[in-house]
Amino acid sequence: MGHTYEYARPALAVDVVVFALDDEDLQVMLIQRDLPPFAGQWALPGGFVRVAETLDAAAQRELREESGLEGIFLEQLYTFGDLARDPRERVVTVAYYALVNLAGHDVRAGTDAKNAAWFPVGELPDLAFDHCRIVDAALARLRGKVRYQPLGFELLPERFTLRQLQHLYEIVLGRPLDKRNFRKKVLGMGILKDTREIEKDVAHRAARLFRFDERAYERLKRRGFLFEL
Repeated sequence: MGHTYEYARPALAVDVVVFALDDEDLQVMLIQRDLPPFAGQWALPGGFVRVAETLDAAAQRELREESGLEGIFLEQLYTFGDLARDPRERVVTVAYYALVNLAGHDVRAGTDAKNAAWFPVGELPDLAFDHCRIVDAALARLRGKVRYQPLGFELLPERFTLRQLQHLYEIVLGRPLDKRNFRKKVLGMGILKDTREIEKDVAHRAARLFRFDERAYERLKRRGFLFEL
């Protein structure tokens, strides 16, 4: 016989802030809700957690079902539980943030979403629920964490130029970086591998292509190396 709880229990949900980078800005992926509440309004991909799945599995499933994205970097962010955050019932949501390279990852709406699209982080529409607050928290986490953990490489193609790498950090951190000092620091870390290739079909002077050497980073980290920009 199952146990009966004395107190009513709140519903549990997950929401995901997906960041990507284009030539101009940091982007956030939103879905347009097809069902009430907030039908027609833009929101983060997410939904209720099933009884037989973990939080991580729920976040991965909702992201796949509502946007078509899967197999990307995903990390738990924070729990949001304001009493009136959902007009339907008492809902607590565990928020995640994800990082993806735009190339090769097309988004498509699914399940209860009628559209999915990318928006510049500084030009978001009015969002459903408390999703604006969740985006702000995710952006603050990303800006803090990219300075001491090499998360930024998740936003880049597998092979990239130093110009692209610097552009990434300038966009995420919201400030310009000195070119000479930046390149000296990242090359001195020993975590970039020169592919011996250069850019192709570009209007400017072709630059060398690098890739993030994850094995080298893990070896250095075991020796006490600290990634810091």
